[in-house]
Amino acid sequence: MKHDVGKALLAADLAGTFLFGIEGAAAAIRGNLDLLGMMVLAFSTALAGGVVRDLLIGAVPPESIKNWRYVATAFTAAVLTFFFYRMVQAFPATLLMVLDAGGLALFAVAGTEKALEYGIHPFMAALLGTITGVGGGTIRDIFLAHVPRVLQSDIYATAALAGAVVLIVTRRIGAPPTAAACAGGGCCFALRVVATAWHWNLPKIAG
Repeated sequence: MKHDVGKALLAADLAGTFLFGIEGAAAAIRGNLDLLGMMVLAFSTALAGGVVRDLLIGAVPPESIKNWRYVATAFTAAVLTFFFYRMVQAFPATLLMVLDAGGLALFAVAGTEKALEYGIHPFMAALLGTITGVGGGTIRDIFLAHVPRVLQSDIYATAALAGAVVLIVTRRIGAPPTAAACAGGGCCFALRVVATAWHWNLPKIAG
């Protein structure tokens, strides 16, 4: 069972890495960066959140540095985006948002699961799952000199946190790990998509 969970965790991590790698590379092109800049932004967007999580839970060296599959996946996403950018650019905004929501859900689930595996308290595991989901995008925006989207966008980090909490709660009531992961990921994905469609935001003071 533990081996199966580990394989599912790796698959979710790699899928999220690929989706966020494409997003980072596309952002680099929009920012007029060269191929090296694309590689750096793809790597950062896809892997920075996981690196921060692993450092915080003591999983060193971080899995994305130790396991070549992560770096290869992020760089492959960047190269494919470089050669097929016009195709990526032609994707409808809704499709890109759905892919982003999928990557967020995958990373939130994978990050929470790994934190729980390392014996982290469930409350902190949920926060670490959120960091895994939004950390890379935050670093990407800082590199591009933008206010991080997580601080001003539609429900984003909140969706990752909600998914992490659902995962933890469903595990606590006895659901199998795979079912709990699906419930948490589905919650994160659905909340992000619905929030974007209905323009939901957290309260803020109007300037």
